[in-house]
Amino acid sequence: MKIPFLSFSPQHHPIRTEVMAAIADVYDKQWYVLGEQVKAFEAEYSAFNQVAQTIGVANGLDALHLALEALGVQPGDEVIVPSNTYIATWLAISFVGGVPVPVEPDAHTYNLDPELLEAAITPRTKGIMPVHLYGQACAMGPIMAIARRHGLWVVEDNAQAQGATWEGGVVGSFGAANGTSFYPGKNLGALGDAGAVTTKDEALATKIRTLRNYGSQQKYYNEVIGHNSRLDELQAAVLRVKLAHLPAWTAQRQAVAALYQQHLADIPGLVLPATAAGATHVYHLYVVRSAHRDALQQHLTNAGIGTLIHYPVPPHRQQAYAHLNIPAGTYPIAEELAATSLSLPMWPGMTEEHVAEVAAAVRAFEPVAVPA
Repeated sequence: MKIPFLSFSPQHHPIRTEVMAAIADVYDKQWYVLGEQVKAFEAEYSAFNQVAQTIGVANGLDALHLALEALGVQPGDEVIVPSNTYIATWLAISFVGGVPVPVEPDAHTYNLDPELLEAAITPRTKGIMPVHLYGQACAMGPIMAIARRHGLWVVEDNAQAQGATWEGGVVGSFGAANGTSFYPGKNLGALGDAGAVTTKDEALATKIRTLRNYGSQQKYYNEVIGHNSRLDELQAAVLRVKLAHLPAWTAQRQAVAALYQQHLADIPGLVLPATAAGATHVYHLYVVRSAHRDALQQHLTNAGIGTLIHYPVPPHRQQAYAHLNIPAGTYPIAEELAATSLSLPMWPGMTEEHVAEVAAAVRAFEPVAVPA
């Protein structure tokens, strides 16, 4: 059978009536920007994420950008960031004039390695931006302890891990302010771009609400130079419907991952995901590693199985950051992950038959030996 990398159908078909009713409600009430749907979603997501405040914004990158701006990052300020994240984490720092300072991940979990953090701290360091990569919670206990010891703030990039936990605490609730994305392919996805900032700090929330709305709290009165980055009322209505289903979808993702772990066990040269003690994983992505990644991907494509690479080029090797003059080999773990990682199909609604088909294709792969 053909197995796509991602299918929305098993999620969207059962809730179609609910979603269409929510969209119709917005259409009929004729209030389309910062209305009751956004307000209600913000309250509901705050309860889900165990925070006092959620501020809906246009996308995940804006969420990180506005969080950093509200925290007062100035040109030249350093912010510690993973060396192996999606580039949006770095871009948010650059947008406010900050300098991203890469730190390598733990080679097993792919998340920021707390043991490497303190060596990267300088007098110019203002904060730490851990990324809950692929859906696994970072080691937030050690990260927060280091931040407190050095007087730094933390901003979590929670775009891939809504609902994951570290020692019982929900990701997106640890930092001073945290950004998340509701891009359609995320675990909680809108029908277009959308994002949010979460925080327990009401004063900081007020700053971010002001920044997202042209620097204004009262219409036509502008306190600061702000942005136009508001969660759309229609997207908020859809997200409210989908949020109610997120725990069940997360359980399905975790069940699919458990099946993969069984079906792919003991394949020579294939590295499976590992979850750290204290962390939970919500499997936004199911990422394996192989020294023959490109050949394996082509083999699976030929078998009708969709895959993606997250991510083929680490940020420090992107042309956008060539001005940092970071030589190849400076961050070897990030570069190794970029060269070996492959994301297999993962979506709520996948069956054991799907997983078995993918696993059979992986087992049938025979890498060609490279001559010595």
